Amino acid sequence: MFTGLIQSLGLIRPLETDRFTLCIPQDATTIWSDLAIGDSVAVDGVCLTVEEIVSDGFVATASPETLQRTTLSQQIQQSTYVNLESSLRVGGKLGGHFVTGHVDGIGCLKESISTEKAWELIFAPSPSLSQQWEQSIAPYIIPKGSVAVNGISLTIADCDAQGNWFKVAVIPHTYHQTNLSYLKIDDEVNIEGDILGKYVAKLLGHSLDSHRTPTDISLNFLSEHGYV
Repeated sequence: MFTGLIQSLGLIRPLETDRFTLCIPQDATTIWSDLAIGDSVAVDGVCLTVEEIVSDGFVATASPETLQRTTLSQQIQQSTYVNLESSLRVGGKLGGHFVTGHVDGIGCLKESISTEKAWELIFAPSPSLSQQWEQSIAPYIIPKGSVAVNGISLTIADCDAQGNWFKVAVIPHTYHQTNLSYLKIDDEVNIEGDILGKYVAKLLGHSLDSHRTPTDISLNFLSEHGYV
């Protein structure tokens, strides 16, 4: 479990097609302080296991499912900067939101606007992955909801009713301390929806009979099933 508050940027360096080294700056003391074999570390929002600790970071392996569902395969090939966060310790501060490190799918940056106090970024599906977005991401995109983009806990500032796109406002600290500052238009990112929203959707889905549709949900329905 993670919080979506990035602790350091790292550099991904390939060893094999599915195995790589994550190079961590020596001044990233929060990660280095108790890094151990078997630990979980979020790499651009992907939960990976520390298999080996080396002088400049750690070694990890990504499963075929992870490589297919996330941007890691591209990053391994390109040796790019990634966001790093060590797992949440019991009693630790939860400054963002609950992030599992299990990416739902890939989106891409469609627009980036620099304002006086923030960067406004708009994300939408890649043309080849629109079905994945519709099924695994869109249901959990709501105004003022939480979303993790490359492992960063962000609040949805705006979106359409169907969740086909969403906008986030990123403060300067977050923008400069993460790899959001390296993104270009049409670059792909890892997206994870809010786990609390997923559980609510699952519970509501079990409560609906085969003849009901989401439009049948009302205050009376929620009250009858113990939600309000």
